[in-house]
This record gives sequence, structure tokens and C-alpha cells, in this order.
Amino acid sequence: MLDRARLESILRQAGAIAMDCWPGAGKILESWEKMPGNPVCSGDLAVDAFLRHELGLLLPSAGWLSEETTDSLSQRSGNLIWLVDPIDGTRDFIGGRKGWAVCVALIANGRPLISMMAAPARDEFWQAEVGRGATRNGIPLRASTRATLPGARIPAKILPPEDADLCLVDQPNSIALRMAMVAADEADVLATLRWGYEWDIGAAALIAREAGATVTDAFGEKLDYNKIDPRAFGVVVAAPAIHGAMLERIAPRARELA
Repeated sequence: MLDRARLESILRQAGAIAMDCWPGAGKILESWEKMPGNPVCSGDLAVDAFLRHELGLLLPSAGWLSEETTDSLSQRSGNLIWLVDPIDGTRDFIGGRKGWAVCVALIANGRPLISMMAAPARDEFWQAEVGRGATRNGIPLRASTRATLPGARIPAKILPPEDADLCLVDQPNSIALRMAMVAADEADVLATLRWGYEWDIGAAALIAREAGATVTDAFGEKLDYNKIDPRAFGVVVAAPAIHGAMLERIAPRARELA
């Protein structure tokens, strides 16, 4: 039996470790690029090391898949894995902005069972469990129920001409936080059209789904986890009534880009 209170404590401690490195709190941070356009920082590595140790003690039978740990199929050969993004939204983290979160999900047989996201710079703690709903700071979440796509709120900086009928709202760098905005009825739809990794979306996908949103990849397929190739093309999170309309709108772009 998983000790959920202990898991929450671990995530909150991980958030505190991140805050101790965060330039927004006046800290000095070392950062570099893993490859061009892909930043990483000492905070990522500190949180990753802490979580790997603590989550390993919490559930020794679970494997491990994290953005900041070299992947090995032998580390995740069983039915249970921890899926971890130590700091999702690293650009905002490095820049001293608040749009980042520590994200963890427990995956069983390719599906998230429980997930938590600590966003201490925003004073937010998100969590969800299959069949038991989702909360932010202990308050139950109810996703957007918008019925029409035109006018829908979308977290983005700019929109292409074909999406000019949508309404821009704040866009944190963290994709997980953008997905969670739909869960919290602070956005109606979120759509990406690029290859991404399971650790970017796993925790937030469960939170959004348990809040009542519909969550798929960019082609409308269900999201699987702990695959040999831990990537998916795009993610679409939306109020159920407009999810299909968003998929139809982006379909030509998705086919061209995938």
C-alpha cells in the first residue's frame, strides 16, 4: 500500500529544494544547455537526485523514468514505474519566473495511478488519483465545460491566423501547468504539435482527466506510458465538448508535422 501522505511530503520537500536554487528567490543558479535550445540547471539535478532516493525508499518495487536520468529499459522493466520531471518549465525556473513545477506520477501497466505536482513559487500543490478526482491545494477541481471552440481560452503567447478566434490567457513555460489550467477551469483547451516526452505530461494528464477534461495525443489517441520510446506527438487537453473540434482543426497540421 502506497503511503500517500509520505509521497506528498516528498514532493513538498522536492519543491523546497527547487526553491533553494530558484533565481526568483534571489538564489545563484548554474545552468547550461544539454543540447541547443534544451536548458538544464543545477536545480534539475538536485531535485532529481533527491526524488530518486526518496521515491526508491517509498516504493522499492517501482522502476524509474526521469528527464534528468539516463534512460535504461532495465530500470523500468516491471509494471510499476515512477515518471518524473524534476523541474518542468526550466526556462521559467532559470529566468526567475513562476511557471514551473516538480512533477511525479506513479505508472502501473502503462497508466497513471496517482500524480502530484508541486509549484511552490505559485503556492500550488496539485494531486490526483484514479477514480478519486483531482485537487489543487486541497480544493476539488472541475475542468472547463465550454461547449463551443470559438472564443475558447488557450494558454499561449501568440496564435497562428487559423486560431485567431481563440482567446489568449497566461502561458507558463511548464506544459504540465498549462494542462492543469484546463483542469482548474482557467483555460478551455491546450494543444501542442511537437514530439514530447512522457515525463512532461504524465502527472498533469491524470490531474486533467480526473477533473473531467478529455486528454489525448494530437491525433486523438490515448496516451500510453512506459513505452520503449517514451515520446508522444502532441497533447490535446480540452473541455469534453470541444475536444473533437480542436482535433479536427489541428489534424492537417498534425499530419504535416508528425
